[in-house]
Amino acid sequence: MAVVQLGFFTRLLERADAADRYRFAAEQARHAEELGFQTVWVAQHHFHADEGGLPSPFVFLSHLAAQTSRIRLATGVITLPLENVVRVAEDAIVTDLLSGGRLELGLGSGSTPASFAAFGVDPSDRARVYEEAVQQLLAALGGHELAHPENHLYPEGSGLLGRVWQATFSSFGGTRAGVPGHGLLLSRTQPRPDGEPDIPLATLQQPVVDAYLAALPEGIAPRILASRTLLVTDTEAEAERYLEDAWERYRAKPRIPGFSVEADDARTWARRTDTHIGTPEQVIVSLGSDPIIPQSTEVAFQVHSVDPGHDATLRSLELIAREVAPALGWATSRTPLGAAAL
Repeated sequence: MAVVQLGFFTRLLERADAADRYRFAAEQARHAEELGFQTVWVAQHHFHADEGGLPSPFVFLSHLAAQTSRIRLATGVITLPLENVVRVAEDAIVTDLLSGGRLELGLGSGSTPASFAAFGVDPSDRARVYEEAVQQLLAALGGHELAHPENHLYPEGSGLLGRVWQATFSSFGGTRAGVPGHGLLLSRTQPRPDGEPDIPLATLQQPVVDAYLAALPEGIAPRILASRTLLVTDTEAEAERYLEDAWERYRAKPRIPGFSVEADDARTWARRTDTHIGTPEQVIVSLGSDPIIPQSTEVAFQVHSVDPGHDATLRSLELIAREVAPALGWATSRTPLGAAAL
């Protein structure tokens, strides 16, 4: 497996108004680029300010394209069943052109049933709608005619076909991503089976990785992103303060069946949400014990659901790039050729 590269994932969930959320996220992306992160990932969410702050990823990534020069710009993910597929293809192509070919196109089927109703989609039918939409998107990017012999995408988008990713929780989804040679997006956490709240995340994700690798066509190199929640602090006291604050905010939220985590204290909650938090020395140990990361081509870190604030996020990015990544052999754009090793 190739050397693991370094990504930054923002959910745009600062405790601030929308304009400041976008401003903070842009500053974090610029800082990540300066520190040598290879990719910035953004998630699409509709309607719910506490779940995700970005309904229009291509607009925001185009904004970032004008402020950066090297870092790849990635969607993690576009909720494809809620979109007009032709418009997704067109917006992706234009964003890619404006960024100088830096777009990575991550797709997913969505997991918030309430959002589907507003778009006229039955959430129980999202798997079928998603699979059909993926095929339509690939055909459009590949230059196929669109309902009429005169309709072909302009600008054309064939260059994006090698930069498509699919997100999944399941082995079936791993196969679905592998068969066309797409990248595989693994979540920062996953719901556990009933009665098994402490089952390791790797136990859930290893079958997905295995199915993906088995389905890849011969000669196609794997692309696997492991998203992880990580907050690195200068002191243990800082980490505990941020964690307790996050735990208290979590306890005040309504419970969501299948996704809410039961815990009696902050550290148990952190473990059951797969949250890595602490000093560089502490998180080097916890991340070093994650067997999925060495099998990945990129690991992307987000501070959600700790959400410690803008300044703490900037500092965490610095500590990741300068202390954690070198200790674990991950590559940044500043890593000398041949210096990173697993």
